[in-house]
Amino acid sequence: MKEKIVTDSNSKMFSSKNNWESIIEDKDFISIFLSNVLEEYILKQRWYGGKSSKLKYIELSEYFKIQQGDELYFGLILEVNFVEAFYHHYFLPIAFVSDENFALENRILPIKLKNQEGFIIDAMYLEAFRKVVYQRISNALPIDRTPVQYHKTEGFNYPPYQSSRFLGAEQSNTSIVYNDAFILKFFRRIYADKNPDYEMSRFLSHKKEFKYTPMYLGSMNIIDSENTNITIALMQKLVPNKGDAWEYFLKEIHTIYKAIDEKNIKLKDLPKVKIFKRKKITELAPQVVDWIGLNLLNKVSLLAQRTAEMHIALGSEFEETAFTPTRFNGDYTVWLKNRLTYQFQNRLNLTENNIDKLEGYSLKLAQEFLEKKNEIRKRLVNFDWTKLKGERIRIHGDYHLGQVLVQDDDFCILDFEGEPESTIRDRKVKQPPLKDVAGLFRSFHYAIYSTIFSNQKSYSKTQEELFEYGELLYRYMVAIFLETYREKTQEANLSIGYTNERIYLLKYCLLEKAIYELGYELNSRPKWTIIPLKGIANIMNS
Repeated sequence: MKEKIVTDSNSKMFSSKNNWESIIEDKDFISIFLSNVLEEYILKQRWYGGKSSKLKYIELSEYFKIQQGDELYFGLILEVNFVEAFYHHYFLPIAFVSDENFALENRILPIKLKNQEGFIIDAMYLEAFRKVVYQRISNALPIDRTPVQYHKTEGFNYPPYQSSRFLGAEQSNTSIVYNDAFILKFFRRIYADKNPDYEMSRFLSHKKEFKYTPMYLGSMNIIDSENTNITIALMQKLVPNKGDAWEYFLKEIHTIYKAIDEKNIKLKDLPKVKIFKRKKITELAPQVVDWIGLNLLNKVSLLAQRTAEMHIALGSEFEETAFTPTRFNGDYTVWLKNRLTYQFQNRLNLTENNIDKLEGYSLKLAQEFLEKKNEIRKRLVNFDWTKLKGERIRIHGDYHLGQVLVQDDDFCILDFEGEPESTIRDRKVKQPPLKDVAGLFRSFHYAIYSTIFSNQKSYSKTQEELFEYGELLYRYMVAIFLETYREKTQEANLSIGYTNERIYLLKYCLLEKAIYELGYELNSRPKWTIIPLKGIANIMNS
């Protein structure tokens, strides 16, 4: 039996004869909660990834209890179904609070339980909940057979709980900082499998002792009704940092662009360099070093070294099959072609439907993209694995400057969840390590063009001239990176192929990445479509 009481024009109080401990058993309440309440609530959340699709209905896929002593919270796994015939799963922990002065901005709904009135809220906003999760992880047993499993690194002793706070405004997850020393990332969108971030973090820092990623310290997982292990949260050591490499490179590139005017640097006086030509810093012409500066050149080289060391660690496993290197084969080629032809057709449709939003150079490049569609499709389909001698390994999968933290004079790599559009299975497919390198190169390209867009009034050159300087800067960054990366991987016997194979794979992966980026820009920032379109044109014309 249920009743609905309107308390004011903006809120509705629901009554249930159940108490909090048995609220999930109230089928009438669950029905109203999912359809009348969560459908509206979830659309407003930053972590909700279905905003571009039409929500059809929400189902409660699974629920589990998170408790300690008298404290009880429910972890809900919500299945959000869309009109377009697909679905997402999201994790939402809920708590009941009776104090009407609490969580004014984070209430999901007012509710009356038996004889007690209060509010259901997202439990993340309740310090008592955050403390319980911390204590359950810090006191985890070596082997946990319960449906809700907590794990901690063997031999690591957590200090007592002191404090917790949100890390900041995140797009897809929610991270909690504990004791200003540890960070627990709750995965909001979840998958029926172990999260790649959990697997990669644990493998790199715990098994391979790779020091340039946050140390894995623990996790929270559930075993669902189909006996699948699902990652809910990942605990890592908090890394002191000075922000991410994206912001760092933007500042450095802005300085490089200002130097064009300050030092009266003429483009014709700067030696050209062929794309993918490797260069040592000591081999660069003095005028190039004077323009770009040793600081950025050294940072590009260091980032190449850390990237190589990450791939060396990922390619050095011979026991755990999820991480053992493998060769290219027909199965991988079929998977790759199917995936990319579908994605490419999607981008073609988006470009055709949004071309009226483009103008100038962007419009010209978009028209060229559409004109060359058959040539591009052929390039994607003609992936001949029989000529490739390098290895495939587990890779980062979504590697860009925003996934790298700056630590004094070094870097720390994080966020191994993989490409947001990919399925959980696709994210775990072993790929050429040069796909990560291509992702970083695309990020270099973005940083250069973003600097132009954000600071153009600070420079005297025209936009077209700035693009020309930018393309040359990009080639020098690529040249320095490739020299260090090849040297380090070769020293460690990581097989990434010979020169021609490396160039072929880089071109292929850069084309794939730029096509992927085109979808985001057309949907969100039409002005920025020039960046992926220019990337596509560079590869097709090289």
